[in-house]
Amino acid sequence: MFAQTTADTAVALNQKERSIILISAFTAQGNMPQLKIALNNGLSAGLTISEIKETLVQLYAYAGFPRSLNALHKLMEVLDERKTKGINDVLGKEPAEYSVKKTMLQTGTENQTKLVGSKIAGGVYEFAPAIDQFLKEHLFGAIFSRDNLDWKTRELITISALAAMEGVTPQLRSHYGVGMYNGLTAGQLAELSTVIEMGVDNQRGTIARQVLQSVIDKKPYVESSQPNDEIFPIGEKITNDNFIGTAWLNQLIQSDSINNIQVGNVTFEKGARTKWHYHPGGQILLALDGVGYYQEKGRAKRMLHKGDVVKCAANVPHWHGASPGDKFIQVAITDPKNGATVWLEAVGEPEYNSPL
Repeated sequence: MFAQTTADTAVALNQKERSIILISAFTAQGNMPQLKIALNNGLSAGLTISEIKETLVQLYAYAGFPRSLNALHKLMEVLDERKTKGINDVLGKEPAEYSVKKTMLQTGTENQTKLVGSKIAGGVYEFAPAIDQFLKEHLFGAIFSRDNLDWKTRELITISALAAMEGVTPQLRSHYGVGMYNGLTAGQLAELSTVIEMGVDNQRGTIARQVLQSVIDKKPYVESSQPNDEIFPIGEKITNDNFIGTAWLNQLIQSDSINNIQVGNVTFEKGARTKWHYHPGGQILLALDGVGYYQEKGRAKRMLHKGDVVKCAANVPHWHGASPGDKFIQVAITDPKNGATVWLEAVGEPEYNSPL
């Protein structure tokens, strides 16, 4: 688990890494009941006592001493309980002694430069030199010199904690880049977001996924354009050419032998819409939020608001999406048993901007 790997060889997170995500996230949130469960599961998955201790110690730099200390006390409690049950967990590797050839500031400066890929200076570090010194001495010097966890794993810990916390989006975005520079793949980081989304906090996981996408797309993360309070997670960005603009899909239900219908939650950003298309089995649209448009061939465009319902007849060409000034969120219910969606031409600007 802890050997350095390159981006093209690491495919998915293993159970130990998924355990580290949950341990880091619950520590950062101060959620001791859930942390206790995560600690037990992590030990059962094969994490050593040393690896978990090191995780909790590192988190003092990101979540603060109180939460780090509380988490360490919880680990002691868990280990005592497991010992009374006859479970003897593996101690694991302890870190090697520090080199005395360099000061901690020198070591931290070198480690930070290697970790990030360039020397960090200016900005807040020039404005407040003390924070620059403390970061280099304490975090990058004292902590990142401890060799019982590699840097890839330390970034996994950091990103997991930041993803679980509010108000640290710039730092999360930055550490996504550092994590990928040190061997974490975009796929692994997407899986990390899913672990947070499903196991810690739905909203925090959704935001973590959105921030990751902004890093992959090399675009700024604009929080106002991202839905943070919707009923369903935003899902995955749609990358096919059947949509104009940016849209996201969360496939809620896939059709199977029990239920023929499929249900998807679609979020359209401002100005985004589908191409003209039709469904051999028809479709029902439920408007959840924002302001959207719906139009059938040969009929006037219709505006949709939260609570509106549209019944699309079978084989009737239509399109739907967001208005120019607002996002639009819908649930689409489709019966694919009579055939897949048939996609037609794009919705031109005159059609899109036609009066209601």
